[in-house]
Amino acid sequence: KSIAAKYSGSQLLQKKYKEYEKDVAIEEIDGLQLVKKLAKNMEEMFHKKSEAVRRLVEAAEDAHLKHEFDADLQYEYFNAVLINERDEEGNYLELGKEFILVPNDHFNNLPVNISLSDVQVPTNMYNKDPAIVNGVYWSESLNKVFVDNFDRDPSLIWQYFGSAKGFFRQYPGIKWEPDENGVIAFDCRNRKWYIQAATSPKDVVILVDVSGSMKGLRLTIAKQTVSSILDTLGDDDFFNIIAYNEELHYVEPCLNGTLVQADRANKEHFREHLDKLFAKGIGMLDIALNEAFNMLSEFNHTGQGSICSQAIMLITDGAVDTYDTIFAKYNWPDRKIRIFTYLIGRETAFADNLKWMACANKGFFTQISTLADVQENVMEYLHVLSRPKVIDQEHDVVWTEAYIDSTLADDQGLVLMTTVAMPVFSKQNETRSKGILLGVVGTDVPVKELLKTIPKYKVILIQFQIFVALMILSWGHRIPAR
Repeated sequence: KSIAAKYSGSQLLQKKYKEYEKDVAIEEIDGLQLVKKLAKNMEEMFHKKSEAVRRLVEAAEDAHLKHEFDADLQYEYFNAVLINERDEEGNYLELGKEFILVPNDHFNNLPVNISLSDVQVPTNMYNKDPAIVNGVYWSESLNKVFVDNFDRDPSLIWQYFGSAKGFFRQYPGIKWEPDENGVIAFDCRNRKWYIQAATSPKDVVILVDVSGSMKGLRLTIAKQTVSSILDTLGDDDFFNIIAYNEELHYVEPCLNGTLVQADRANKEHFREHLDKLFAKGIGMLDIALNEAFNMLSEFNHTGQGSICSQAIMLITDGAVDTYDTIFAKYNWPDRKIRIFTYLIGRETAFADNLKWMACANKGFFTQISTLADVQENVMEYLHVLSRPKVIDQEHDVVWTEAYIDSTLADDQGLVLMTTVAMPVFSKQNETRSKGILLGVVGTDVPVKELLKTIPKYKVILIQFQIFVALMILSWGHRIPAR
């Protein structure tokens, strides 16, 4: 007992307690009221961020409504890669005029411009394409809203508009640096916040033709097309990939007849198996279509998938038939499963059949002749899947799962983030019935901002629980519009 008292320090603790006993009081806390207060604080914070995004949506849709497309529009905008760049004679480059950047401690001392946004365009796109220039022109009106949002809520960090045309307007404006190869691979349309806001969750079966006619460059383009489709799938989505000739070849043999969640690990695993595909034999598309329809139907009945949109992506160099009997058996008249067809190569002999298959099943047809064509052509299917939301004007607020962001890394290391995003729709009368998605607006929210709503000295456990919940949340959560 004496040894325990000596080494535990219990006597010292008792002495100290008696010294402070008169100044210490036990306060009873109503746990239910405390939780209600915390819930209210959280709700107000979520609402504040959502309203900032909603103001951006309204401004973007109004600006586009007033804009008339001009194919000859000449407009010098601030290109995030070219700003402050000069040529050998000391003159500013085209689209690279002077753009004032000042280090800001709120943005981890990164040089930013808190008065203006600037625009990043993917390396594989033309900076002065008429669609890009027109979009950049009308979206310039977002600058006022960016600044106003930041004035209303100084805790905001990055605010942005990702266009369906591919450009990315970011506030505050910042200089973007290409990699060692002079390339910036970033495409906002591949980001989770964009995909989740633009489309509903989906189940996708990708069919890849590996018959003998697909040898060489065609198969290379086909593999890249599959990889690009995988880029557009998020954690809310489910997928599988089937290669076909005279037989069916599941890219991952262990996953016959089912779909898997499109998380990063699964997508990378399938990409590794894509490299093993080789072309030979005759393409029996009817067998592949039967398998895909059966798989989607059975998976939907189990209730395991997205319980929303379903699609078949067909990647081939041609189809000798329209396979209307298969569609009549599985998909008509409701046409719940959309068919997207990608014609690989320059030949157009079988294009009509593939066009018919897509149109007869509420999908989209596109031809991919070169590797450079892949990215833009793949993106078209997202616009089609977004149409029901656009036509119904469903401005869902989307909160992504937590992710690591290196841009604002602080003394404690990388920053855990979530993003709140909303889709932007065209309200022009001539296009409204077609359901045109203009893009997605969003703002990043550090998880530490969420934790600030919780008093540390009262509810450390609740703080920890929220942190864990954000870490393990594997599916993006949608908060309905108010």
